[in-house]
Amino acid sequence: MSVLDDIIAGVAEDLEARRQAVPLKQMRERARAAAPALDAFAALGGNDNPRGELRVIAEVKRSSPSKGALADIADPASLAASYERGGAAVISVLTEQRRFGGSLADFDAVRDVVRIPLLRKDFTVDEYQIWEARAHGADLVLLIVAALDDAQLKDFLALTHELGMNALVETHTQHEVERAVAVGARIIGVNVRNLKTLDVDRSVFAPLADSIPSGALVIAESGVRDAADVEQYAADGANAVLVGEALVRHNDPAATIADFAQTGRKAIAARQMHGKD
Repeated sequence: MSVLDDIIAGVAEDLEARRQAVPLKQMRERARAAAPALDAFAALGGNDNPRGELRVIAEVKRSSPSKGALADIADPASLAASYERGGAAVISVLTEQRRFGGSLADFDAVRDVVRIPLLRKDFTVDEYQIWEARAHGADLVLLIVAALDDAQLKDFLALTHELGMNALVETHTQHEVERAVAVGARIIGVNVRNLKTLDVDRSVFAPLADSIPSGALVIAESGVRDAADVEQYAADGANAVLVGEALVRHNDPAATIADFAQTGRKAIAARQMHGKD
């Protein structure tokens, strides 16, 4: 069993317990009563937003399967507020508990204090989780291509759009990029971490980013240690970077976000000057 398979098995078990507590019909009613979702696509540089800016998706992340405990985040809302002050375009909140130490309570705490789009970061394997995300005020959900078959990917993406949300469709291989494009994904993440082994290979980003159509936004996921990594991702075609560990371990995450955005802006300008866009 791969690491991804093991995580999904735990997610499915925890999901069933929540479904028993709040049946799907009731969760749908809560989702429909929630305030309308914010436009994460626009926030990440889509629509008519000015080009040449690198957006940062800043993540509230306590731990990970590869690194173990990362930070003791006693107040996720305060951390998220600092992300917003630093200029984050979107805030990602881990809600998977077993491997990442997250929860929907963390998500709710962050939703109460920030006014920018929120990504509910979890392993989506059932439509219940999409309704649940919307009920809790999510604007964006994660769909991992490696965890879904084509029918699920298509149906889950359609449901997110039906509920007024966007989906970050995560890929790691050329075939997964092709599958994401085939279902009409508009926000495509390239995760340089192989979720089946947890190995990181930053070299996979550039060729996959280059194969994503110009109408979609390209998000670089994982592997950001410092501004040099951000610069390389931006130079290789990223519209945004998703950063967790480098922020939760920094004593001034707001300043780090601002630095990453400025570094990315310069790299994109250089890329455009050399006619690569």
